[in-house]
Amino acid sequence: MYFHYGETEINYLKQKDKILAAVIDKIGYIKREVDTDLFSSVVHHIVGQQISNKAQATIWQRLQDTLTIVNAEHILNAGEEKLRACGISSRKIAYITDFARKVHSGEFDLEKIRSKSDEAAIEELCSLKGIGVWTAEMILLFCLERPNVFSFDDLAVQRGLRMTYHHRQITRKLFEKYRRRFSPYGSVASLYLWAVAGGAIEGMKDYAPKTKNRKK
Repeated sequence: MYFHYGETEINYLKQKDKILAAVIDKIGYIKREVDTDLFSSVVHHIVGQQISNKAQATIWQRLQDTLTIVNAEHILNAGEEKLRACGISSRKIAYITDFARKVHSGEFDLEKIRSKSDEAAIEELCSLKGIGVWTAEMILLFCLERPNVFSFDDLAVQRGLRMTYHHRQITRKLFEKYRRRFSPYGSVASLYLWAVAGGAIEGMKDYAPKTKNRKK
C-alpha cells in the first residue's frame, strides 16, 4: 500500500505555491509505502532509529522472518536472544519488549490512537519508551496516513526546503510559515521535499553554509 493522495491535494499545493508547483510537475506522482498495522509500524520505526535505510530494511526483514507476524505476543515469546540475533540493539529490544508488554496487558490501548487528533496521538505515542516527537509524527504519516504531518525535526524536510526555496537556514519561524502555507496537506508537501532532498531533480543544491575545517 502507498500513501494515498490525489488531485485535490496536488491542486491545492500548486495553487498555494508556484515554486512547489514546478517541483510537483517535474517529479510527478510519488509512491511511498505505508504500514497500516499500528503495532508493526511502531516497532518498525523504533528499529529504524539512527541507522541507515539499508540496515533498517535488513533488520526488519530478519525480524519478520523470525516472528512471522510482528505482534505483541510473538515479540514476547521470541525473547531477547532471538531479537538480538536479528540485529536489534539491546536498548531498542528494551523499548520494543516494553511496548509489547503494555499492549499485551492492555495497559496501552494502541487502537484508540486512531480516533485521536494529531496532537493527542503524538502525545500518547511519546509516552512510550523510545518514541519521540519525530518518530510519532512519522507513525502518523506512514501508518495512520494523516494528511497534515510536516515535521520540523525532520532533517530531510529542512534540506528539501533549503534546496527548493534557496534558504541557507530553516528557522522555526520560517518553517512555521511553510507549515501554514501547506496546511492541511503538509504530508504531501513532505513527500515532495523528501524527494528533492534525495536528489529527485537534477541540478538542485543545498544552500546551507559550508562548514570550514578550522586549523588547530
